[in-house]
Amino acid sequence: MTDYADKISTHAAELTELDRQIGDADHGANMDRGMQAVREIDADAFPDAVDYLKKAGMTLVSTVGGASGPLYGTFLLRFAASLGQGDDVAALVRAWRAALDGVVARGKAGLGDKTMLDALIPAVEAMEATQTTVQECLQAGVEAARRGRDATVPLVARKGRASYLGERSAGHQDPGATSITLLVESALSTLA
Repeated sequence: MTDYADKISTHAAELTELDRQIGDADHGANMDRGMQAVREIDADAFPDAVDYLKKAGMTLVSTVGGASGPLYGTFLLRFAASLGQGDDVAALVRAWRAALDGVVARGKAGLGDKTMLDALIPAVEAMEATQTTVQECLQAGVEAARRGRDATVPLVARKGRASYLGERSAGHQDPGATSITLLVESALSTLA
């Protein structure tokens, strides 16, 4: 989570600029505020990663504005709940699937709606297809997330604030797909 907080901080201006083009220009600032709050959580005060991630999820819900707080909070809460059910590659992939399913249920969006799911769905599917090692699994997830993020550029948004723009939302990269790709990248750089 510290690595992800660093990545969000580094890319906050970029995320805000992406959101300015098709949203309300606060995704970078909101995510940065939330991840800085997560950074302040003392991970050593928790008995395991499950409890820490639950606290991180609730922190994002309470500190990140708009839809991102509940979506990222749900992601971490569902990830944590599933993570406690094993410690192998398959258990890690199940946690990613549980987190994805939570985001889908919360946001009521799908592939092609120009949301974070356009990067997250292909990432999780790639992880599910590549359960050899943690390194290879997460590398496949990163590559798929990046392709999904980039594929949002020509899409017309069907969900979220960007959907209010209709056809004018085409031609812009989705900020949520960008920030979730950073999360998959953080998982690769720290867990693998």
